[in-house]
Amino acid sequence: MSKIVGIDLGTTNSSVAVVDSGFPIVLADNAGCRITPSVMNFSGQGVVVGEAAKRGRNAAPKSTIYSVKQYMGRRYQECTKDSRSVEYTVSAGKNGGVLIETGTAALSPEQVSAEILKHLKKIAEAALEEEVTRAVITVPAYFNDAQRQATIKAGKLAGLIIERIINEPTAAALAYGLDKLGDQSKVAVYDVGGGTFDLSILELTEGTFQVLATNGNTRLGGDDIDQRLVDHFAIKIAEAGGPTREQLTPEAAARIREAAEMTKIQLSQAESYEVLLPFLTSEFNFQHTVAREDLETLARPIIEKTRVHCRRAMEDAKLSPSELDQVILVGGQTRMPLLRRLVSEWFGCAEFEETRGNLRIGENHHHPDGPALNISQHPDEAVALGAAIQGAILTGEFKDVLLLDVTPLSLGIETFGGLMNVIIPRNSTIPVKGGETFTTAVDRQREMLVHLLQGEREKAKDNWSLGKFIIEFEEAPRGVPRIGVQFEIDINGVLHVLARDIKTGKEKVQQVRSAVDVDDADVQQMVEESVEHAFDDLAARRWIEGSLKAREIAKATIQGLKVCGEELDDNYRRAIEESVSAVQQTLKPEGESAGEYVGDWKKLQDQVKALDELTHDLAEIQMQKLMDELLGQKGLAS
Repeated sequence: MSKIVGIDLGTTNSSVAVVDSGFPIVLADNAGCRITPSVMNFSGQGVVVGEAAKRGRNAAPKSTIYSVKQYMGRRYQECTKDSRSVEYTVSAGKNGGVLIETGTAALSPEQVSAEILKHLKKIAEAALEEEVTRAVITVPAYFNDAQRQATIKAGKLAGLIIERIINEPTAAALAYGLDKLGDQSKVAVYDVGGGTFDLSILELTEGTFQVLATNGNTRLGGDDIDQRLVDHFAIKIAEAGGPTREQLTPEAAARIREAAEMTKIQLSQAESYEVLLPFLTSEFNFQHTVAREDLETLARPIIEKTRVHCRRAMEDAKLSPSELDQVILVGGQTRMPLLRRLVSEWFGCAEFEETRGNLRIGENHHHPDGPALNISQHPDEAVALGAAIQGAILTGEFKDVLLLDVTPLSLGIETFGGLMNVIIPRNSTIPVKGGETFTTAVDRQREMLVHLLQGEREKAKDNWSLGKFIIEFEEAPRGVPRIGVQFEIDINGVLHVLARDIKTGKEKVQQVRSAVDVDDADVQQMVEESVEHAFDDLAARRWIEGSLKAREIAKATIQGLKVCGEELDDNYRRAIEESVSAVQQTLKPEGESAGEYVGDWKKLQDQVKALDELTHDLAEIQMQKLMDELLGQKGLAS
């Protein structure tokens, strides 16, 4: 069996690793570099990827593509709202997707990512001296289905068989050797890279890693800090008499962005850094000294944004920081001293001392009431190493370790009344399968619309639509057809939906390729709103379910009165009519306005109960009449 390589396809940098003779290693290119910039450039010599492409960014910013991960699996309209600024041109594709203009061609984000993956594939083949066709690729934990599908597509375009898509924090846990911890050990993986942030809580039980909870933001990372520095430099340049932001050429803007990235890197070690940009224009040179304190002032608001995700993940896992054994840091941005200091404070980690501006943190030294802060692995290499270990697990080279991820949001379908019926709850361990049987609400119905939803709200309209499809069946009275709906999330986190007519066996299967095309701020808002509106949503669900039941009982009672009314005592019939009228008055709106109306659920419940008790005799009379009719028909037939 050929080896399976592990690939960390990052926003800023990428890397490829493999397990060789039982040891996971990150593979280096012919220049000895283990980290490949996620940059592609179209030049006269064709496609250039990696460090050479990054070096050419200043000279050819329009044809140099970077940070393409932010566009993977997303719509152009969505990207125009929140994507970070770039020097190259981004336009809308035929189906609302993203196209990247290179000057000589228009490529999809998947095609650009495929070029980066091809480059990593060549690095692996040169190092291993054999063909590489199989890979495990990592993605942020909060990547939705469309983004995961886009990653798989990029891998296929690069000539790779994608054996598994796994979450970056889970891969990092393997790289840190957390499977060697004691049973029931719990760890938090704080993973912030160039463009994404994840916080995952994992527990080790009998060699199995289970993700207890995950939270994050797929549009938050080190690139945002770079952008704050770029904005800072733009102001300083204008103040010094240089060009304004609008007057900067693409080449000058690319040089400023490169200087911002270098400044951030240097200030993780030094107290200050001097930025020199000679000949930014033909008449202007820029020189500016940035102190670490200046950078921390700019970066703090961005780092602070990750705190709310940490809190939510801990709440979802039902843990306090003191119950964690370790907090491990992953991603190049975690080198920043401010970030390490803040994370240590938030989780109550082992105390640390600052020496010459650098943090010294004992990875195995526990604070009496908190976890250890583990920074023992190379932050840029840990994810690729973990992916390689996962590949070795799949080939049987590593045993006794199993990874179990979770789905971050609930999945279900819309049911009659506009409610969401959850089939797979949030934080379910994947792979997972779930299903329910549904029926019709209208007589002579011949088809059912299956509306797929994702979210945490009770009403369908408040959640996100993943798509719709129709399943057809034989015409029948309402309540007779039986349609089974099954959701399955595979090991890669991809959703497959099956709907089957139980009577005939006719079925329709759909793979969701375009999941939730919204930015992660909306994901955060969804969770917040589900908590904020929990009582209102519960009241709405109770009312809708109660009103549906009430309308059915009222309708059946009115029909019963038509059939048997003449056989009833006048006072009894009048009491039933008044009871039905009371229910109808409480129900009030019908039609379009009924969808938003929420009445007095308790009052309606009491009225329905009273009507139900009152109509016992009516039901017996109806039943007797039906029996008499059946017996009469039988006698006539005989």
